[in-house]
Amino acid sequence: MLAQSIRASRQVLVRVARQQPARISRRTFIVPTAVRQADLVQDMYLRELKAYKPPQVKASDAEGHVQKFTIPKAPPSPEESDIASELKAYETQQVEIEGSSSSEGTSAPVEEDWFEEEPEDEVPAAH
Repeated sequence: MLAQSIRASRQVLVRVARQQPARISRRTFIVPTAVRQADLVQDMYLRELKAYKPPQVKASDAEGHVQKFTIPKAPPSPEESDIASELKAYETQQVEIEGSSSSEGTSAPVEEDWFEEEPEDEVPAAH
C-alpha cells in the first residue's frame, strides 16, 4: 500500500508540474521602472554628448566683435618744448637776494598778521 501511494503521489506531482509551468518562479534581476527610465535618459544624453561636434573656429569670427589694437602715441614731454628759450631767460634773470630789496629807495612791504586770537575769558576751574 505504501508503494501505491508513492506512485500516486509521483503521478499527481507530474500532472501538477505539467499543468502549471507558468507558476515556476525564477530568480531574475528586475530594475524598478524609475531607474530604468533614468538609465534611458542618461544613455541618450551620453550618446548625444559623444556625437556633438563643436563648430570650427575661424580667424575671421572675431572681426566684428574685437577692435584692432593700436599703440597710442606718446605725449610730448613738457621739458622738451622750448628748452633753449627758457635757458636764455634763466641766464638773463635778475638775482634776488633775501633781505635786500630790488630798488634801494623803497622799503620792504610790511607783512600783515591776518591771524586773530579771541580773548580768553578766565573762568575758574570747577572741581
